[in-house]
Amino acid sequence: MSLELRSTLVALGLAACCHAMAWAQATPAIKLGGTCDLTGSTKIIGLELCPGVRDYIALVNKRGGVQGHRLQYIELDNAYVAPRAIEAYEQLKREGVVSVFTYGVPTLRALTPHLMKDQIPSLNPGTGRADAIDGESWRYIFPGTASYWSQAGLALKYIKEQGAKPGTRIAYLYVDSPAGREGEEMVDLVARKEGYVVRSLAVQPPGYELDSQVNEIVREFKADWVIASLFGRPAGVAIKEFHRSGFSMNRLISFVYGAGEADVEAAGWESAQGYLGVQFAAIGRDAAVVQDIVRMLRDEGKEVPRHVGTAYYNRGVLTGALMVEAVRLALQTQGAPLTGDKVRKGYESIRAFNPKFLTGP
Repeated sequence: MSLELRSTLVALGLAACCHAMAWAQATPAIKLGGTCDLTGSTKIIGLELCPGVRDYIALVNKRGGVQGHRLQYIELDNAYVAPRAIEAYEQLKREGVVSVFTYGVPTLRALTPHLMKDQIPSLNPGTGRADAIDGESWRYIFPGTASYWSQAGLALKYIKEQGAKPGTRIAYLYVDSPAGREGEEMVDLVARKEGYVVRSLAVQPPGYELDSQVNEIVREFKADWVIASLFGRPAGVAIKEFHRSGFSMNRLISFVYGAGEADVEAAGWESAQGYLGVQFAAIGRDAAVVQDIVRMLRDEGKEVPRHVGTAYYNRGVLTGALMVEAVRLALQTQGAPLTGDKVRKGYESIRAFNPKFLTGP
């Protein structure tokens, strides 16, 4: 190929790139909202998870947006407090968002009537209200990934596969809050079916002391297994206390929001050897989409934060990817301008989606 031809092709490529960028800038941005805990009792999760959402949407914009539309992601701190979440949501609604990432069970329950009335779809992966799997009743509430009911079922399925029989003793240890209690009903239901003996023990927030609960589980109840729905500070405290008690850590199964690197670091890695956790996204930087984000940050001259690739961060990336996929499908099937109801149909159209090996389809 001649030098002149190569130069022409490069010029044409640059022109096409600039034209696409100008088109994306000229087309009205599609606004997405997010509420997150950056300062409250579960910030140990939010400070890693929420940047994953932001970074994925930034990556999409860097590549031209979605069908020529730039995405504008507006994130507000809810501090894991329902009134703050409602205030943040009302601001996002005024901004014109067509979907919202909501964070936490108590905040979602407070927001549900608003979301249903305003017809703005909410995505709340791995938490939220499990009854929202009934899409006819809760048309604008999307669990997106494994709810606490699903996590409870998975933990009990694993216990059964490890040889549990009728009479097996299982403790359910949970933060005494709407989120912690969400999985209890499913644990009880499956345990009755299988003939397991279950004892539920609540941890009162803020959950900095768990020695009495752990002592009851290990010494008095003599649990064979523990299923833990703990998040924020209590997760790390529980790891440390169970290790100190001599309980076999490979019989302690955490739901998703007590199973991140931050929780283990709070307890100490030596204390956590064998600790089991439910996950719904890949961990580490091997997934191609996470590698794409790492390259984007480096190309922009930024230092790659330590949390990139952690369990919580990657769940944020997956959250962003699900929101973007709903937007893409809504544009593809219904066209612009988008509304909340169009994006709801986009969520409902997602099938076998796996953003570059970050999760199962």
